Amino acid sequence: MGAQLRVYRQKIKAAQTTKKITRAMELISASRIQKAKARVAASTPFARSITQAVSAVATYTNVAHVLTTEPEKIERAAVVIFASDRGLAGAFSSQALREAESLTQLLLAQGKDVVYFLVGRKAAAYFNFRRRPSERVWTGSTDQPQFETAKEISDALLEAFLRDADDGGVDEIHVVYNRFVSMVTQVPEVVRLLPLEVVEGVEEPGENQVLPLYEFEPDVETVLDALLPVYIESRIFNAMLQSAAAEHASRQKAMQSASDNADKLIKDFTRLSNNARQTEITSQISEIVGGAEALSSAKN
Repeated sequence: MGAQLRVYRQKIKAAQTTKKITRAMELISASRIQKAKARVAASTPFARSITQAVSAVATYTNVAHVLTTEPEKIERAAVVIFASDRGLAGAFSSQALREAESLTQLLLAQGKDVVYFLVGRKAAAYFNFRRRPSERVWTGSTDQPQFETAKEISDALLEAFLRDADDGGVDEIHVVYNRFVSMVTQVPEVVRLLPLEVVEGVEEPGENQVLPLYEFEPDVETVLDALLPVYIESRIFNAMLQSAAAEHASRQKAMQSASDNADKLIKDFTRLSNNARQTEITSQISEIVGGAEALSSAKN
């Protein structure tokens, strides 16, 4: 019985140590999520505005530009997957990878070859374990995104998009990431960046509104050449910021759940330890009483 009591006490101590770690990680994520949310809030209006500008140029002109005109036949598609560098974030990385697998099956069913650009060690480990190739991998800054990394990703995507498919280029680009909705909800999302598919932010005028008139200087092609790389950079950076905020929220939720489970384990093992201690005390008292009665009987 004493050995069993020691085992329970060791488990209680281990659970208390684990709780300290998970509680600390929960507090760290809670402190970082506010900054991540602020960065998302600051980035989203610019990304939306640049999308409206590109949509306006593509909508109100008849110029066929390589970045806004869909090719007759799409042979290769690029899929950019945003995961995390570290674990202990619940289903954050797995739900993005699962969404990417669904997208891959859809593209393959359409007769397209798929190439991957990976962001985060979890995505790289997922593909390495399955021995699946990828074009480029970026790691080290998923929880605190830097614009330099977003620009590097954007340059690589544009370079691949402007190359012919026969030379290893791609005909379209998809992005898979977790969009931050709230502290409780993070939704995996798929967006086709190129060619520009949906006109965003261009609405029908109201009763007292008129459509804007656009003049392009020096010409439409030059404006598109200048706008679209900025559009890709802003959308990639916004996706990185959304993914980072979702990662912190998911990790905070996972660590809070782990701390609650540790509390439950401590409570259960404490009750078992008390029961074992009580049983041991009762056994010792019974032995003492039995020995005293045996001595009393021997004297008589």
